[in-house]
Amino acid sequence: MTTGFPPPGDEHAVLALERAALARWCRGDPSGFLELSDDDVGYFDPFRPRRIDGIVELTAYYEQLRGTINAVAWEVLEPRVVEIDDVAILTFCFRSWGASGAMVVWNCTEVYRRRPAGWRIAQTHWSFAAADTPS
Repeated sequence: MTTGFPPPGDEHAVLALERAALARWCRGDPSGFLELSDDDVGYFDPFRPRRIDGIVELTAYYEQLRGTINAVAWEVLEPRVVEIDDVAILTFCFRSWGASGAMVVWNCTEVYRRRPAGWRIAQTHWSFAAADTPS
């Protein structure tokens, strides 16, 4: 069993994958997350009344959002990866700003599992966060 944090300046692979997917998401392209999600992915979203189950349902939801999201700036704050065997749990605070300058703050938990093809998202949970998040 392996747990803990990478050495300073050495970003964990799942955090690098997450940042790349977020960069696409903030330009209105959810495909980065769809490409990372496993077939049986679970997804909690504060705008949905229940969990989304599976890549087919997640794809249908994300396609409704394609092209509608545009963040002019964003940042990942206090990322933490805990790796246990073939599972990596990523938690972080996400702040983004739209063209109006309005800031939105989220908390996110992503559970990745190691597959032969690499790390894949098994579970996602996004929730609103208080505006007085870490800087």
